Amino acid sequence: MGPLGERRCRRRPTALESGEQAIAKNLRCNEQVRISPIRLIDENNGQLGIIEVKEAQLRARTAGLDLVEVDPNSRPPVCRIMDYGKWKYAMRKKEQKARSHRRETELKEVRIKTPKIGDHDLDIKLKHAREWLERGDRVQFMLRFRGRELAHVDEGRKVFAHIQETLGDLVKVEQPVRYEGKRITMMLAPSGKKPGSGGAAASAAAHQPAAHPAARGFAQAGVRLV
Repeated sequence: MGPLGERRCRRRPTALESGEQAIAKNLRCNEQVRISPIRLIDENNGQLGIIEVKEAQLRARTAGLDLVEVDPNSRPPVCRIMDYGKWKYAMRKKEQKARSHRRETELKEVRIKTPKIGDHDLDIKLKHAREWLERGDRVQFMLRFRGRELAHVDEGRKVFAHIQETLGDLVKVEQPVRYEGKRITMMLAPSGKKPGSGGAAASAAAHQPAAHPAARGFAQAGVRLV
């Protein structure tokens, strides 16, 4: 309601303006339009006002075009003179193009059974994570602690820090490290930057396997990694 109590209404989009819905409906055209009078828009977007439907159909035939009912819910209905077949073809092409570029993102999960994971095993998991992220998916990392490993929770954080460092500019942190009982989780999402945007040397360095800090920490403590 406005300041003086009047009602403000938004104009509903016509079926023609919402192209996909219009295709699904197969709008009435030419002799299928029977309600009279109608509000007519000509082929040049000119507002011709309210006229009898027979006169509008004659105008469309004379121009070699179609009379299309683009808003049947209005009173009187709104019709437009246009090339309906050409318009439907253009809308289908537009919809196909949009569908080809549209892809639902997925949430992938990388499970790490122990903070003592070996370099080779971690590199394999990071390779899969990189492929998913470059494809546009989000990746949740889950690291589980077993037995005495609960006394070394900081080593798990080091593993996650190593993951972020290795993936570099490719990712952004969507959910920081979170403790959930005997496990910790972290969710990464694509940053939107193209892989290797930091240069060929940086890209090559990011793909090279490297010992993560937790592995070095356990090695120094005399723990054998398996």
